[in-house]
Amino acid sequence: MLLLVVSTALTGALKWLLVLLSCMVWFVVDYGACGRALQLEAPSLSPAAAPVVAVDDLPLPTNAHGLKHLPAPIPSRANFTKGRGELQPPVSGFKNIAPMHPIADAIPSALAQPPLSPYVSDCCKQDMVWKRGSEVCHCAYPIKLDLLLLNVSENPDQNAFLNGLATQLELQTTQIEIIKFYLLSLSTLNISMDITPHKGISFSAEEAAKINSLLLLHKVQLDRRFVGDYKVINITWFKPPPHSPAPTISTSPMKAPQRRAPTATLSSTSDRGRRSNLLLILGIVTGILFISIVCVLILCLCTMRPKTKTPPTETEKPRIESAVSAVGSLPHPTSTRFIAYEELKEATNNFEPASVLGEGGFGRVYKGVLNDGTAVAIKRLTSGGQQGDKEFLVEVEMLSRLHHRNLVKLVGYYSNRDSSQNLLCYELVPNGSLEAWLHGPLGINCPLDWDTRMKIALDAARGLAYMHEDSQPCVIHRDFKASNILLENNFHAKVADFGLAKQAPEGRANYLSTRVMGTFGYVAPEYAMTGHLLVKSDVYSYGVVLLELLIGRKPVDMSQPSGQENLVTWARPILRDKDSLEELADPRLGGRYPKEDFVRVCTIAAACVAPEASQRPAMGEVVQSLKMVQRVTESHDPVLASSNTRPNLRQSSTTYDSDGTSSMFSSGPYSGLSTFDYHNISRTAVFSEDLHEGR
Repeated sequence: MLLLVVSTALTGALKWLLVLLSCMVWFVVDYGACGRALQLEAPSLSPAAAPVVAVDDLPLPTNAHGLKHLPAPIPSRANFTKGRGELQPPVSGFKNIAPMHPIADAIPSALAQPPLSPYVSDCCKQDMVWKRGSEVCHCAYPIKLDLLLLNVSENPDQNAFLNGLATQLELQTTQIEIIKFYLLSLSTLNISMDITPHKGISFSAEEAAKINSLLLLHKVQLDRRFVGDYKVINITWFKPPPHSPAPTISTSPMKAPQRRAPTATLSSTSDRGRRSNLLLILGIVTGILFISIVCVLILCLCTMRPKTKTPPTETEKPRIESAVSAVGSLPHPTSTRFIAYEELKEATNNFEPASVLGEGGFGRVYKGVLNDGTAVAIKRLTSGGQQGDKEFLVEVEMLSRLHHRNLVKLVGYYSNRDSSQNLLCYELVPNGSLEAWLHGPLGINCPLDWDTRMKIALDAARGLAYMHEDSQPCVIHRDFKASNILLENNFHAKVADFGLAKQAPEGRANYLSTRVMGTFGYVAPEYAMTGHLLVKSDVYSYGVVLLELLIGRKPVDMSQPSGQENLVTWARPILRDKDSLEELADPRLGGRYPKEDFVRVCTIAAACVAPEASQRPAMGEVVQSLKMVQRVTESHDPVLASSNTRPNLRQSSTTYDSDGTSSMFSSGPYSGLSTFDYHNISRTAVFSEDLHEGR
């Protein structure tokens, strides 16, 4: 009976192998027939009639503004072709959008592209382009420029556009060559250009920086008759590699080589390629057949082997032991220290009540000293079952990778699923929390002055900006508040309490949370109402803390009159009136603060607590604005800080990093700002000092 079953299985397997082999042979024969047909047909196709890849088959690129670029061919010498799509052109001259064969008569002369340089095969090296107007093989390293042209007129003149752009950039018209452009809407174009040096083979660092500055600072004013405005999408400066010899320039003019008809060499090459492909397919078929036969033989041997019966107790015992060992242990993070529970218990004197520093929404915090003498704050968290333990270990792995001078350092952790114990061990920050200094006993006898409050605001903003912008992946705090800002003895601030922190999904700055976490009064409206957790939700919480520093009130104070219990709701209308801002100042400041800086910080706070998340600034922008306020405060005598004669130091400035590139404070105006002080906040200020400050 067993032999009958084995023979039946073997027969079925051989049948399937024969079917597979027949299919492969049919494919090989059909492939050879197709190859011979193509070989016979190839000489009849001229190069001009060779099929091209359809543009629709290629993926559409995406620009920095989230717009889909419609692909378009490179413009010819006589005309300027447009991107293909269903949009109608903004002017009467755009009559044929990306025709397969451009017709010069269909495009008005006003839209004619200036003559492009003739293309010579294998002339220019990598990252180099042919210099426009040169008759010899004269190549150079260009500056690639992509612009988004807005409100394009109905009668554009490309020659006038190029002349105006070259004049504004202090270049010659022959240095600028339009490569292509994409039609994005009825009056919006995405245009790509190459800018080549007038002399030499590449731009110097000073020349590149000058062009970069003129464009990014919008010092280039285009002719309003043709283009309403523009936005810079990309500027790329190509330069020769170090110690590379300069390319030689031919002394005699070179002409573009003519395409040749297919020759016998091409045919023989294709024959060799087809033969090699045929051998490869035959080899694959043979290998599959051999492996299949071996598998069938192994299956037969395993089936024919007699089975030995074992007592049930002997087989069940190892299974139980392996299951217990698998459940009782979870993979521990390797990037941070695992601290034994006995050491933590000894450090807190068996977690006695006298060691309690405070209690949050998800755990109690104890003060302790480890065996090596390190003073720590130990947070004892409540366990959420096996899934909660896994989430805890994932979060520990994430938190151990965050290193910044304005974040509380994670020293170690302890986790045990069986005892439902999860503990986090942080460095001890000795001077209490910001909440204790603003609303608790610490600030009663010695209230915080203006400079100290601004130092705390800037340090907290730096820590939050690191979590949002410099950590990989982005980390959202979810419970940013005054009690989670801890102060050192010199009043430098550190952001704490990452027990609720979450990683943002890859490539996204928001996700839908199944549980709304945080503290009432600090939670952003979109997070509280819809559960959508954004990076800008932390910005809202920071704005509430900034209002606490300015006004000295709690986010929610039920002792206030009716309608004034919520700090943001009460302060928002006052923030729109410049003349009423002094009503917001904390009375404990006693009027000892720079009036202009108070107005500026109020403006930043108003932007952070804007109702719409899109209207709030990024934390990096908040850091730059607060640094400018601190500069003005530090560069003047505090007694004269409120004088009306103090000079305006808020001029836009641009500095370049060590690699020659520039970074731009350019996310646009704060939509939530009142209009009275908008121009006092630099929109184009650029700073490189964060590279030296631990950002």
